[in-house]
Amino acid sequence: MRILIAGASGTIGGHLVTQLVARGHEVVGTTRSAAKTGALRALGAEPVIVDALDPDSVADVVAKAEPEVIVHQLTALSGASTMRQVKRMASATNRLRTEGTDHLLAAARAVGVRRFVAQSNSLWMERSGGPVADENGRIEPNPPADAEAAVAALRHVEDAVTGITWADGIVLRYGCFYGPGTGLSAAPDAVMTEQIRKRKFPIVGSGRGVWSLVHITDAASATVAAIERGRTGIYHVADDDPAPVRDWLPYLARTLGAEPPRRVPAWLARRLAGKGAVDMMTRARGISTGKTKRELGWNPQYPSWRTGFTDGLS
Repeated sequence: MRILIAGASGTIGGHLVTQLVARGHEVVGTTRSAAKTGALRALGAEPVIVDALDPDSVADVVAKAEPEVIVHQLTALSGASTMRQVKRMASATNRLRTEGTDHLLAAARAVGVRRFVAQSNSLWMERSGGPVADENGRIEPNPPADAEAAVAALRHVEDAVTGITWADGIVLRYGCFYGPGTGLSAAPDAVMTEQIRKRKFPIVGSGRGVWSLVHITDAASATVAAIERGRTGIYHVADDDPAPVRDWLPYLARTLGAEPPRRVPAWLARRLAGKGAVDMMTRARGISTGKTKRELGWNPQYPSWRTGFTDGLS
């Protein structure tokens, strides 16, 4: 198939391009930066520069590419190390998940795209219920005030994409990425890894928040499966071992040769990082992937973060 990946130079983009090209697909990859076109071309994609917040720019690129499938992986979350940078990138990502989604959908409909696959994530599953949610679970309807914009943007992506009637509209709720090219890898400049090594990524409060994690190559292979075989709806993409932060974070620190993470009371973390961050650390729910395995025939290479952290960070 001819596939356009919006955000091909992002965290998952390179892995996704590599796997799609290896399977014989023709890939067009968008980027905001001319400096990244060479890397995309080296991976086998046809690079194009686009401003995803400019509807005319998006329409022009999609019309020229004439893809059968569009994959929406647009975010602005890369390399942030300060709270100010995080807030700025989160705001830009919210726009990409709202305005950017709408521009891509309009362009996709105009050229007759038959499948549209979009990125969501699992950190804001509804806080009621057990520790793990299946694909029927919904996004948290009443998030903390400082997370409302981000959660609303995720909800917009999910509702807009699964609501289309002219093509298969597929949403992938990913677990937390780790592995090469992510913020959680063996690379010395990986942001989250650096924070853990410096003991700046603490266990907040009880640390009972359950996170689902996924190796980046597994995330890409699930995306390929959705592109090739998916149908309208939501699929979960994570390993088989959802776990509380208080379990996986110390294990990761040991794997990295770092000191154990500090523990910070929830009241103090609320002052320093906000209610949203505390909520994710103490109330998050993991996800199950039964539908993804059953309908897409997908299984992760790293079924647990325990082996993923020891064997797959580099």
